[in-house]
Amino acid sequence: MPIALASALDPTHGLRGCLPRVGAIAPSAVSPSLNTDAKKTLLRKIPHGVFICGVAEGELVNGFTASWVTQGSFEPPLVVMAVRADSTSNGIIQRTGRFSLNVLAADQKDLAAVFFKPQKGIGGRFDAAPYGLGELGLPLLSDALGGVECELVGQVAHGDHTVFVGEVKTAQLNRDGVALELSATGWTYGG
Repeated sequence: MPIALASALDPTHGLRGCLPRVGAIAPSAVSPSLNTDAKKTLLRKIPHGVFICGVAEGELVNGFTASWVTQGSFEPPLVVMAVRADSTSNGIIQRTGRFSLNVLAADQKDLAAVFFKPQKGIGGRFDAAPYGLGELGLPLLSDALGGVECELVGQVAHGDHTVFVGEVKTAQLNRDGVALELSATGWTYGG
């Protein structure tokens, strides 16, 4: 047996990962076909909360409904959020390096709808809900369960959304309760 092959087969040489797994499918030169109906159905099964993301730049305050959000780390505390690449708020996050996330209560679907609807002007959505500015100057809704203010620590721009990673710098709890989830609204965003 040649030395190179003998070395690859000997687990003491640290090359165990060189052998194919039993039952593994070899990579194909042909692109796989995507069943778009199955993809849409399955991706919409991923559970999502419904949040109001707030941004501020100078005197400008804006917000939008965000559902592609998750916690990313305990220490430091990180949240991960996807934002439409062509949105005004995406640009504000890029320029300021900050955003807030307001956690809505299960009975606040109507408030989420205000921030979900497209609008011509920027900032008018916050007329529908009382808010204050947190320590970082970001909008925190008074009637939400609470909110966090984040500083941007990373991002990935790929596809039609930018994935932002924010480190939680402040947290405000207004009350405890069950959070609003996308599945309870009857809306779909995903797939």
